[in-house]
Amino acid sequence: MNTQSGNAHLHNMWGEIALITAVTINSFGVVLMLYSAAGISAISSVPYAFSLVLPRLTLGTWTYIFQGVLILTLMIMRKKFVPQYLCSFIVGFVFGKMLDIHEIWIGALPTALPWRILYFVISYILICIGIALSNRCGLPIIPTDLFPRELSEIISAKYSKVKISFDVICLATTAAMTGFILGHIYGLGIGTVLAAFTMGKGIAIVGNVMDKHVTIAPYITAHIKRHGSHKAQYAGH
Repeated sequence: MNTQSGNAHLHNMWGEIALITAVTINSFGVVLMLYSAAGISAISSVPYAFSLVLPRLTLGTWTYIFQGVLILTLMIMRKKFVPQYLCSFIVGFVFGKMLDIHEIWIGALPTALPWRILYFVISYILICIGIALSNRCGLPIIPTDLFPRELSEIISAKYSKVKISFDVICLATTAAMTGFILGHIYGLGIGTVLAAFTMGKGIAIVGNVMDKHVTIAPYITAHIKRHGSHKAQYAGH
């Protein structure tokens, strides 16, 4: 869906395509990172901990419960009801279901150490790309991606710093839950820690590269602008 824009150096991408791509690759990236045995991604570590402590619900189900809590927290901090946040929860629900779908087939992949290292690298890159796309799609996004972005705006802080802090808090919560309740820390590995402390910067780098090559806007927004431009030209005649 990329077409040449008015700027010779940029291409257009529909925000809807960007969002679908982000949800697809992020859900796969989260499951692949967990399968790599390097540890689960920070954004899914808390739901993962709950799925171990209270296994009657799946990882996907705990994911959208956790996302609902994040949405409620943002509304409390903004001291108002934000309809767009509810749309974000719907996107998060789809994301949670896709996690469960990926978990069904992921076990078919080989598990030798070189493969696991490759899985971690691929999952890290996919999650960075997915979040960067989400932040630019102009549409309601997954709550775990939305939360650090909105929080950085609310408290007027740099996104990368808020993202890293959010990830570290998620990891600390996961370690505390599994360590105290299950007697052993689950889901956290060297890859998890590495991702938590570097992914905010990685997302920023990927985002800067995107900004140099593509402009992303929802189709409806682009359509309205184009329609308005045509009306103005018609009125001029």
